Amino acid sequence: METVGCLVNTLHFTSSFCNKSKKINSITHLHSSSFVPLNFKKVNSCIKKVQLTNASVSSNNFDQNQSDELAILLEVEGVLMDVYRLCNRRAFNVAFGKLGLDCANWTEPIYMDLVRKSTGDEERMLILYFNRIGWPTSVPTKEQTGFIKRVLREKKSALDDLVLSETLPLRPGVADFIDDACKEGVPVVILTAYSRSGEKVVRSIAERVVEESMSKIKIVGDDEVKKSFYGQLVYGKGVSSSLDELIAKEVTKAASSERQRIAKEVASMLKLSVDLDTSSSERIQLIVAALRAGAEYADVPAMNCVLVAGSQSGVTAAERIGMPCFVLRSSLTARAEFPSAKATLDGFGDADLTISKILKKRWA
Repeated sequence: METVGCLVNTLHFTSSFCNKSKKINSITHLHSSSFVPLNFKKVNSCIKKVQLTNASVSSNNFDQNQSDELAILLEVEGVLMDVYRLCNRRAFNVAFGKLGLDCANWTEPIYMDLVRKSTGDEERMLILYFNRIGWPTSVPTKEQTGFIKRVLREKKSALDDLVLSETLPLRPGVADFIDDACKEGVPVVILTAYSRSGEKVVRSIAERVVEESMSKIKIVGDDEVKKSFYGQLVYGKGVSSSLDELIAKEVTKAASSERQRIAKEVASMLKLSVDLDTSSSERIQLIVAALRAGAEYADVPAMNCVLVAGSQSGVTAAERIGMPCFVLRSSLTARAEFPSAKATLDGFGDADLTISKILKKRWA
């Protein structure tokens, strides 16, 4: 009952705030980049437009809100650069060497076979591999989980070093795509806030794109998200952007808790130990915050932005807030399906993704 009471009080507060603010619908860029504690009586004087989009946008409302405004939000991994195709296998081999696993060496065929069989889950890749060739004699069965985590930590460090120390090629057509966008007057924002490789690595890639391009590009990472108006609401005051998102978040939390409880109950009967992953919904919330911040810095409503994604989580978050999305396939998503995306393509260029195609298909 305490949880229900808390939710009701929160909804009442949010409803009051929304009434005072004439139902906030989407956000755009704050003039001040520094964090300022929010004073709700002065919200309208702190922002150019208050336009928080609802988490659920029907197709009819989407068409009704159609306008000529457009901004492009770009993920880094799988979009600007296929990091995993270029470096991931090599990083694993470096990690094996540092841990003294001389017998472990992943050739391209071995690596791709493991990726296919594990659907890209790196922990599962390692388990499949060592089940196949045999586990190191120095690793007892009860310590295999810890061993896998050590390998992944070493691999992550090696991947960071490879990306930061080498001039790896960008995906063909990236520069032309960005330049074409800017010629059309379309703002371009690169998102580095929720990358699997960590912001340090992907920001270095994004900064390289900015340096090589003649166009003006904005980079939105963790700091920019927290300084955005939406970020201040979520991280600073804990207030959701809309009633829909608040309810959805609470329901997801309750469902995750119940699923964990039931699983542990069953596991207890079977004398097993379980630890279900309930972090995916939290990750989606982080990505939603990054997408909304990207729209804010582009000074365009979220539903008028287009995300060019290379990850399933990015597609899911975009769908949640009604943001159109195009997917570029990479080595990690070559076999994946993205039914909610406007289109799934193999790269940039006339035969694949261009600004003119986005302008034609974004509202289709």
